[in-house]
Amino acid sequence: MAGGTSGTASGSEPEVSDSLRTFGEVFKAFRKRADLTQEGYAELVPYSVQTIAKIEQGRRYPQPDFVGRAEEILDAFGALRGAARHLSRQPGLANWFRHWARFEAEAVSLYTYECRVVPGLLQTEAYARAVSFSVPPLPDEEQLAERVAARLARQHLLATTRKPPTAFSFIVEQAVLERHTGGAEVTRELFDHLVDVVERHWNVEFQLMPLRQPVHAGMDGPLQLAETPERRWYGYSEGQKNGRLITDLKEISVLQQRYAKMRSQALTPEDSLGLLKRMRGAL
Repeated sequence: MAGGTSGTASGSEPEVSDSLRTFGEVFKAFRKRADLTQEGYAELVPYSVQTIAKIEQGRRYPQPDFVGRAEEILDAFGALRGAARHLSRQPGLANWFRHWARFEAEAVSLYTYECRVVPGLLQTEAYARAVSFSVPPLPDEEQLAERVAARLARQHLLATTRKPPTAFSFIVEQAVLERHTGGAEVTRELFDHLVDVVERHWNVEFQLMPLRQPVHAGMDGPLQLAETPERRWYGYSEGQKNGRLITDLKEISVLQQRYAKMRSQALTPEDSLGLLKRMRGAL
């Protein structure tokens, strides 16, 4: 799940792998075949020379729009789409989450609504372990270590030193915190961590959806929205053992409307922080 069994690499760019390098080399070969420099190709697409260079070096995951445009402009007869389907992933990621993790790592804006667990970017190690041990089948020690390591590595993305720093918005159901996953000690540590993240990171907006909310725009379940450096928006929704990357502009518009409505229905960031502190004090 997006907050439970998923994570990403430790940096803002994917680890260089053989498959990423291979895709970069294939793309570069087609670019040169078309007699285009990186600068010349950048004039034809909404991507910077820096982005193109990173993709050719295998240091950045090519987004679907990038692959589609490259196929058309470079007349690649399906070779780039085929190569993109075989890009490798990092351990510790649920299969259905891996593509979304790439968008998350590069996003300039990331919106997350969760009604199941605390989002992975906000979890503590103890909470992450407790979540992993809550959902069958139970992992072995190696699987657990990979999951927790991947989840904690994602929290590098919260850093305000990134250029540009990502703007985060989280809406989490109060009921998720009232569940006390892992017990009292794990929950106390989690509350302390959440308060610390909210108070230290000016780029993080955290809102709690109260237990009683008669009108709720999030009835269809958790959702995420990401804005790329190229100002494209993508969506992601997740269920039992599956997840779906959403690229259709009409569907994304619906998710944006729902998220905007939930922002108005949830407690304000100030009231949410106050409730967090009261809940922590009551433990």
